[in-house]
Amino acid sequence: MLTDAGRPMVAVIVLIMCAPGEHHLARLAGWNETLAWGMPSVLAAYAGIAAAVASKRPKRAPGKKSAVIGAWLALVAAMTAQGLSHAIVTGHLPTRPLVPLWLVLAVSAVPPLVFGHLLHLAATPVAQAVEHHERVALFVAPAAPAWPGSAPAGACLLPLVLPAAEQPLEQLGEQADQDLSNREQTRFLTTREVARRFGISSSTVNTWKDRGRIASVGKDANGGNLYDPRMLPELLAAG
Repeated sequence: MLTDAGRPMVAVIVLIMCAPGEHHLARLAGWNETLAWGMPSVLAAYAGIAAAVASKRPKRAPGKKSAVIGAWLALVAAMTAQGLSHAIVTGHLPTRPLVPLWLVLAVSAVPPLVFGHLLHLAATPVAQAVEHHERVALFVAPAAPAWPGSAPAGACLLPLVLPAAEQPLEQLGEQADQDLSNREQTRFLTTREVARRFGISSSTVNTWKDRGRIASVGKDANGGNLYDPRMLPELLAAG
């Protein structure tokens, strides 16, 4: 709570302390007494806007890097203005008979540069969650294979992100149908399904497995044997 209340207070004090130096440099650069007070306002607003944009925009979003650079430049400009103003006031940097030309040019360039950078930030909105060069398609995939090459009885829909230039949507639909057909053909069968398909009992299927006539390819979630349908002709021959 003390930190939340203290930060605005410190910010106000800092702005008040920095304002005279920035006003002093603006007066030396040629602005009159009234317009010169715009210099501290410009630098304060620039620092605040750049810092807000840098903190709120997501990583790699347009304008993020530029805003970070702008926030640092605003801080450097404020620090430099204080140092130059105090050096002039204390006599370490003479301004008579003429103010140094480089100082006049540098201070005079601050407002237009700040305005130009703020326009740049305004013209680079936050990137959307979905990039323009990608789109999401759906395809049929196995839910959770228990071993390599297997496919359970059920299937689930999973997202697949493809580049926009890869395939037309109609081709994606045809490919998904083909994948589904292939997976249905290679779906493993339970002992009961094998028995029902060939008109035999489940115990007969288990007996043939125990005698080595057929081989299971794994276990289902309940611990039952699973058989590859491509091996069913061998099962028929074994009978």
